[in-house]
This record gives sequence, structure tokens and C-alpha cells, in this order.
Amino acid sequence: MDTLLESPPAKGQYPTLSAPKLQLVDPSPTESTPQSSQSNDHSLAALWARKYYAAVTNPEDADQLRKAETLKEVTSKEGREHTVNKLRQKLTLASAQGWSMTEKMLSDEIIRHGIDPDLINPLEIAEDTRHLFQKALNAYALRATPRHLSVVVGRDFGLVRSKYTKVEPRTIGFVSLQFHNTGKMLLEWLSATEQSLWMPYLKVMDDHMYMPLRAAYEAAANHSYDSPVLRAVQHLLPISSKIAYKVANEICRLHPNYRSYNGPLTQLTVKTSSIRDVEMFQVYLCLCVLEDNMRSVQQELFPLSVMLYPRLQVSWKLVQDMLQALGWAMRLYLSPEDIEIFLPYLRTLSEMFSSKVFQNA
Repeated sequence: MDTLLESPPAKGQYPTLSAPKLQLVDPSPTESTPQSSQSNDHSLAALWARKYYAAVTNPEDADQLRKAETLKEVTSKEGREHTVNKLRQKLTLASAQGWSMTEKMLSDEIIRHGIDPDLINPLEIAEDTRHLFQKALNAYALRATPRHLSVVVGRDFGLVRSKYTKVEPRTIGFVSLQFHNTGKMLLEWLSATEQSLWMPYLKVMDDHMYMPLRAAYEAAANHSYDSPVLRAVQHLLPISSKIAYKVANEICRLHPNYRSYNGPLTQLTVKTSSIRDVEMFQVYLCLCVLEDNMRSVQQELFPLSVMLYPRLQVSWKLVQDMLQALGWAMRLYLSPEDIEIFLPYLRTLSEMFSSKVFQNA
């Protein structure tokens, strides 16, 4: 079987992994377990916020930005308010254009996946999207950092995700894509300097919409401080971006001439999306470990991938190579004890996305 953790790399590259298989759970939704503690929730949220702070405060990038005279104007209180007013004026139009793009890409998926059309309410999805953007714009106007934004909007994004996934988990594909497309349209009305400052905030929001971060925090609250499972997640989450960059670079090396719907893999916007996807897979992996089942992958990640990847011209071979590289990178950065915890879930994830599953695709 062609699985993620088979086909060892060439000499000098990453080591291969192996582990026993897991049984899949009943994919039907169940009620969530009440939180027993908020401490682990806060712990993981702080780790995620710290990771963003490190990512957006690169000294070299900051030095380059300071050289631009317009930067002082854009980062000032007045400059931020000007940017926010511009985006607020365009938000309704961007939301409408974003839905047009979302509907064009995913309208056929409603029938193909057997989703009740009544659960896809464009007006409601657009309203929720605008609400989240308004929250972020308010924080931006008050000069909140991307790190702080992650804390400010995290709960709101979690509530919106929960609202849609609770009834029909697959609708999160429409909500996530609508949010992404709206943000993409808003960028077009900003200057280059404004874009450079706004994009880290947009990434925070995009990640919170695509990734089940709030669900992971809540699942962590059910573990004790000395839980090996919780420790493994706490070790992976802060370095998930580092791993994602490494995996994305490896995929670019393996597929130098590959072009997706939005362009070559090396193009900045495409690579940014690729890095986000690798991070997304890691967050779902953490959630599986914390919940001790594969339900979130079965109900959300796998259907989301089946909906979006073919439309975005992302081949299953590309996804399989990504997961293979992810396994190698995790082995490099995590301890053997942590790897032992993640490995059964990682192997099951690889089997779900293996070439055997998609052999007729």
C-alpha cells in the first residue's frame, strides 16, 4: 500500500516511520464533552499567540519596512484608521464578490456530497464573515499586534466554526472559502505598504477559520497538566509553522514545474496557502490526539480536502508527498516519546489520503 510513512527518503534525508493502525470511529456527530478545566485551553492559546509574534517580528523584515517613508504614515494611528475606513467601505462589496467566487467553485459540491442546500445560506455566511472582519478591523485600528489579534478573535472564530460544523461539518468548506475569498478581494484595495502590514492579521484570521484551534483548546482542557498527550501537543504546536515551511519547501523541490489553479507552487500566494495547509493538517492531528479519535478528520478535514483540492488543481499525489514530508519533519523536531503518541494517528491519516483511496480519481 502506498502510504504516507512508507517509501523511505534518500540517504541523508528524513528517516521513515512506522506504527500500528488505528480503527476509525463512527463518523456521525456527537455532543462535545464539557470542559473540565480552562488552564490547558489558555496554555495552547498562549503557545499559538507566541508563535505568531515570532513569525511577524523578523528583524530583517522590520528593517526593510522601516526604510520606507510611507510606513510611518501607515502605521500611525491616523494611517491605520485610514486603512480600516477603506476596508470597511469595501467590505460589503468584497463579501459579495467573495461569495460569487465561492459559489462558482463549490456549487456542484453540494449535490456531489449530498449536502442539504438549506444549510448553505449565503446571506448568513456573508453576515458572519463581515462580523469577523469587523472585529479584526477594530483591533487593527487600535494598533493591536497580530499576536494579540489571535487572542481577541479566537473565541469568535471558534463560535462561527462550531455554529456550522455542529449541524453539518462539511459546510465549513463553504464558510472557510468565503472568508478567504473576501480577504483576498479586500487586499486588492490596499497599497503595497498597507498590504504588508495587513497580511499578518489576515493570516491570523484565515488560520483560525481553516483550523480547529478552539476545538483543540477545549479538548486540551480535558487533560491533566502531566498528560503525555498534552505535552506532545504543546511541543508540536509552537513549531508547526517551522515544520510547515520545511515541508512546503520540500514539495517545491519535488514538484518544481507543478502549477495549481492559482499558479506555480513557488509563487508567494500559492506557497503561503501551502504552508497554511500543512499547519492545518498538524492542528487536526493535534485534535485527533487530544480527542483520541479521528472524528474531526472524518467529518471535516477529509471532506474539505475532497471539495477543494480538485477544484484548486491540487493532485492527491501532491497531498500524499506533503504528508510524507510532514512525517519526516515531525521525526526531526520532536522527541521519540512525542512521535510515539502522534504516530498511530499520522499513519491513519496517511492511509485515508493514500493512492489506494484515490486510485480511480
